[in-house]
Formats: sequence, C-alpha cells, structure tokens
Amino acid sequence: METEARGDSNSLGPKIAAWPQKVRAYVDDLKAEMRRVTWPSWNQVRATTTVVIVSVFAFAAYFWVVDLAITRLVTKIFDTFTK
Repeated sequence: METEARGDSNSLGPKIAAWPQKVRAYVDDLKAEMRRVTWPSWNQVRATTTVVIVSVFAFAAYFWVVDLAITRLVTKIFDTFTK
C-alpha cells in the first residue's frame, strides 16, 4: 500500500496521466502517414476490380469442372464395385 502512495512506477496514476499525450501522438503520426499515401486513380480501381471479378468467375468455373469430373469418377467407381 505504501508504494502506491509514493508514486511507484507500477502505479496506475502516471499511466493514466500520460494517456492523452500518447493518443495525441498517435493521431499526429497517423495524419502524417496518411499524407504520404498514394491513392489509386479511378481507372486503376476499376481495372483491378475487373481483374478480381473475372478471376473469381474463372476459378469458380475451374472448380466446378474439377468437382464435376471427380464426382463422376467416384460415382463410376462406386457403381462398378457395388454391382
């Protein structure tokens, strides 16, 4: 109990007092970092979005074909061994 009254380094008081300064420093660093960001143009956003959408449909079609082939193969194997 005496260590809390003396302001020991493990005390919560100094940590709470330093909190607003730490938040302010974080926000200032965040603002500075956001000024350095290079944002893509609208054309770049549309182009990359198109690539992603086309890729998703291409992979979906590929996995559909593979799933269909494996399903038919497994069905044929089961039909062969169950007769």
